[in-house]
Amino acid sequence: MEENRAETPEGAPAEQQEQEQDAGQVLRRQPPSLFSKLSHASFIYGLQGMVNSLLWVREWSEYFSPPDGGPNIVKTYECRPHLPVRIFFPKSYDQTSPVTLPTLFTIHGGGFCIGHIRDDDEWNRAFADGQDVLVIPLNYSKAPASPFPTGVHDIEALLLAILADESLPIDRTTRPESKYPRTAILGFSAGGNLALSAAQLPSIHNHPLAPTAAVTVYGYLDLSTPSEEKLENRPYKSSLPPARNNVTDGLKPLIPSFDWSYIPYDHDLRDPLLSPYFAPREDLPPYIGVVAAELDLLAHESWRFACRLAKEGTGSDKYEVPDPKSKDLKQRLCGSQAVRSKPGRIKVTDRAGKEDRRFGFEELWEGGGVKWLLVPDALHGFDNKHIREIMGGQETIEDGEGKTAEMMVALGVWLKGIWGL
Repeated sequence: MEENRAETPEGAPAEQQEQEQDAGQVLRRQPPSLFSKLSHASFIYGLQGMVNSLLWVREWSEYFSPPDGGPNIVKTYECRPHLPVRIFFPKSYDQTSPVTLPTLFTIHGGGFCIGHIRDDDEWNRAFADGQDVLVIPLNYSKAPASPFPTGVHDIEALLLAILADESLPIDRTTRPESKYPRTAILGFSAGGNLALSAAQLPSIHNHPLAPTAAVTVYGYLDLSTPSEEKLENRPYKSSLPPARNNVTDGLKPLIPSFDWSYIPYDHDLRDPLLSPYFAPREDLPPYIGVVAAELDLLAHESWRFACRLAKEGTGSDKYEVPDPKSKDLKQRLCGSQAVRSKPGRIKVTDRAGKEDRRFGFEELWEGGGVKWLLVPDALHGFDNKHIREIMGGQETIEDGEGKTAEMMVALGVWLKGIWGL
C-alpha cells in the first residue's frame, strides 16, 4: 500500500500544514532554498563557534578554580568514549557504603545543537542533595554534524551502559506492589525531547531497569508545527519586570536554524521519535511528568501532551485537549494574560481559591499516571543559573531561583511516591 505523503516545503503556510494534518497525511521535511541553507548554516556554525569559545574559557577558569557543587565523578564508557557523564551523589551519601540510591538521569538542552553537559551542574547538585537521589546527566552529540537520530541513540547507548555498571549504587529494587524500578529520566528543552524519544526505544522500554518515569521540562515536543503558530499560544505580560516583560520570545530566531540542523530532509515530522508529542501512550514509561514555563512558545504543546495523557489514562471527559486555534483564550493560551503568581512561588489558584488545573494537576491510574506543572510568569530556562544570568533582571533572577526550588520539591515528592519511598 502506498504511503500518503504531504510534500510540505519549509516555511509553508500554516493553513496548508493544518489541512494536511487534518487529512491524516504524513508531513515531511522538505529542503529549503539554497539561500536559506546558507543562512541557517552561517547562523548555526557561528553560534556554535561563539558558544564553544565561551565554554573553553569557562573550562579553563573552572580547572584552576573549581566551583562548589560539581560532580563527584566524571566517567566515560566504551560505547561513547567522546561523551563523558558527570555523576552526582547526595552530600549525605557515604560512597563507601553498600546502600543503593534511587536514580535520576538528566539530559541538557540547547536545541540539539548547542549546550554542554556542564550546564546543569547547579540543578543536578541541588536535586541530588535536596532529594537524596543519585543524579547522572547523559551526554549526546550535536547537530548539524550529528543530526537526528544520532542524539537519541547516544542517550540509549549511555543509559544502557550505566544501567549495566554495577560500580554505581543504582537502586535496582522494585516496589513490592509493582514491577517498576527506582529510576527516572528527565530532560530540559531539547533534552526533554530526547528523554521521551529514547524511552520509546525497545532496548530501553523493555529493559528490566527501564525508567519508571520520564519528565520533560519546557520540552520541545512537537517539531511538526512552525514556531510562528506556536507564538499565538504564548501570553505576554508587560507588567512583569525585565526580562519577563519582553514582547518577543527568545526562542523565535533560534528554532528555524535548530530545526534545519537537526531534522533530516524528507523525514516525517510526526515521527514519535522526532516529535514525542505524537508517541502512543503504551510506548512511553508508565509515569510522565510534564513541566512548562508559562512565558514560553513551547508551553502549549506540553499542556496538550499532558492533557492527552490524562484523558487517555483516566478515560475521563474532565480532561479536554486544548485547541491551539480556539477562539476561547482559556484554550488558546497556555496560562493567563494576567500576572498569576507571587514572586518565587508556583502555586496558582482560581477565583474560588481552588488550584487552577491549567497550572497543575496530577492523575494516577492502575500502572501509570501523569503530572502537569505550568510554572507561572516564568521564561524558558528559568531554572538554569546560566540562562537566568544571560536574561538578566534581578527580580526575574530571584523569581526563577525560588520557583526552581519549589519545582524540585514538587518533582521529588512525585517521584518518591512513584518509587514507593
